[in-house]
Amino acid sequence: MKIENDIKLDFSDVLIRPKRTVLSSRSQVSVEREFKFPHSTSKWTGVPVMAANMDTTGTFDVMNVLSKHNMLTCLTKFYTRENYDDNLPKCPLQNYNGIVSTGINDADFDKLCDIIDWKKTLLAYEDKPVLNWVCVDVANGYMQKVVEFCQKVRKKYPDVILIAGNVATREMTEELIINGKVDIVKVGIGPGSACLTRLKTGVGMPQLSCIVECADAAHGAGGLIIADGGITCPGDMAKAFGGGADFVMVGGQFAGHDENPGEMVEENGETFKLFYGMSSEHAMNKHYGKMEKYRSSEGRVIKIKYRGALENTVLDYLGGIRSTCTYINATCIKHIPKCTTFVRVNNQLNLIYAK
Repeated sequence: MKIENDIKLDFSDVLIRPKRTVLSSRSQVSVEREFKFPHSTSKWTGVPVMAANMDTTGTFDVMNVLSKHNMLTCLTKFYTRENYDDNLPKCPLQNYNGIVSTGINDADFDKLCDIIDWKKTLLAYEDKPVLNWVCVDVANGYMQKVVEFCQKVRKKYPDVILIAGNVATREMTEELIINGKVDIVKVGIGPGSACLTRLKTGVGMPQLSCIVECADAAHGAGGLIIADGGITCPGDMAKAFGGGADFVMVGGQFAGHDENPGEMVEENGETFKLFYGMSSEHAMNKHYGKMEKYRSSEGRVIKIKYRGALENTVLDYLGGIRSTCTYINATCIKHIPKCTTFVRVNNQLNLIYAK
């Protein structure tokens, strides 16, 4: 048994210290970045924010909204080749389309290959740019089988931009990049609003410290990270970038809109939409017909107050990031980490009139 005594921090534990700035308008800030990758020879330029690959956010309708802002969508791994066949030809801006998600068993690999090969043929036929992203998505990225699966994908598709996770510590971040041949590691265990992993297992890491540690490890190994989970407001996204995240993944804050699937639920004169964790009993029953007795439900079902058009939320978040940059003299999103100084706090907001 070992205890680490240094303090680990979450987004709510810090604020970003303002600094003298030469920027006079949010319009002077660029929220796009160009990325090169350690293993893929592809390059990508866009806004490094993506929707989570959950049933209610990782959809083609969400992708079509985010694509207009050069943002990414990590599509649910439960989409079939037929789902891509029906939707992908209608999607704009193929360079910014969805990331194909996969599990790690043999059937998942066969389905992934089928989707990638079909997609290459379709886009080449339509003379559209081919840029293949793959996300190897499991709750526990510490399994050796994840590394082996990533090696298998890299061997078959050398140019794919390969994401894998989730992990929350230095050593596995390095392992995935160096030995798994992964370009981007998805980091965060338990911070999501629909996640119960910390409650059911006692396992996790406060998300800001997770980002700082994993970003340092990834960048030292030539790779990148996605901060996945824990975003409650645009300020949290700014703190994630400030901590060194290259990309930020958003679930709950991109749910509850017109473009999210699911029926409206009315209660006491208010309208809601359902949002649920992918390790929840609800998700297990939906996709596998039951939840196995050896499992515990590690996700919850949440009723999110209806938010209208997703476009409004996207603009609010991008506006918040631009405003952060003007407070710390960062001319672009890439410069946020080197311009960020965190201040530890006991309280962030005056909430006396919040309700």
